[in-house]
Amino acid sequence: MSADFSEIEALKKTAMILDPYLNFDGNAEEAMRFYHSILGGEFFIQKMGEVPGMENLPEAEKNRVMHASVRLGKQNLMASDILPSQGHVLNQGNNNYISLTVDTKEEADRLFAGLSEGGKVEMPLEDMFWGDYFGSFADKFGTRWMISVPGKK
Repeated sequence: MSADFSEIEALKKTAMILDPYLNFDGNAEEAMRFYHSILGGEFFIQKMGEVPGMENLPEAEKNRVMHASVRLGKQNLMASDILPSQGHVLNQGNNNYISLTVDTKEEADRLFAGLSEGGKVEMPLEDMFWGDYFGSFADKFGTRWMISVPGKK
C-alpha cells in the first residue's frame, strides 16, 4: 500500500481525519476507478483473492475488492465490496453523503458534471441563500455527493 501511515498517525495526534468509506456489491472497483478519473489523486486496490485466508472464497468473489482508496492530499475516499457468501447484504440508503468543498465555481461545475453523469441530480448547482454555490446528487453507483464553493462572508 502506498499510503504513509506514520504521517496519518501523526496527524491523528493533532487533528481528526474523516475518511469516507463506501461499500458496494461487486462494483467497488468500477466506482473507485470512476471517482479517481474525476477527482485525481493516488489510486490503490487490493482484491479479496490476494488476501491471506481468503483462498476458500467462491471464485466469483475472489475478484471483489477487499480495499480500494483514492488518496487526495491527506485524506482518502475508501471502499470495499460485500461478500454475499459471508452473509453480507448491501442496503443503499440516503444517510451518507460525500461533501466536496472547492475554491471555484468552475471546479465545482467540472466535478458536478463528471460525478453526476448517469446519476440523479437532487439539487442543481446554484447560488444558495446562505451564500454558497451548492448542489447535490446521487451518482450512477448510488453514492450521494454534495459539492459547494463557500460564499463570501
